[in-house]
Amino acid sequence: MFSRRQLVTAMAALAVTATTAIPAFALDRRVRIVNDTGYVLVEFYGSNKGSTSWEEDILGPDVLRTGQSVMIDFDDGTGYCKFDFKAIFDDGDELIRKGVNICEIGSYTYN
Repeated sequence: MFSRRQLVTAMAALAVTATTAIPAFALDRRVRIVNDTGYVLVEFYGSNKGSTSWEEDILGPDVLRTGQSVMIDFDDGTGYCKFDFKAIFDDGDELIRKGVNICEIGSYTYN
């Protein structure tokens, strides 16, 4: 049998854990992509670390001119927080960044 003190301590610990532990699937996966390069970003890809391909161009027919930004929701239902980014610019340059933790950042700037 638990003493009253042990029961209160256990309940307090449970309450703290329940309010501070956020499951990975509940994390915000929205990231603002900012183009500050002086070039037009014509294609953008974001694939979770478990993926073997870049999937589709997230911008589709749109482009991101210098000084512009777009909010992208990376929540693909997998629960992943680490994503690889690939940006292609109008001058043909490709920038790849691996392992971006989208659960910890609110924006990502190309400059």
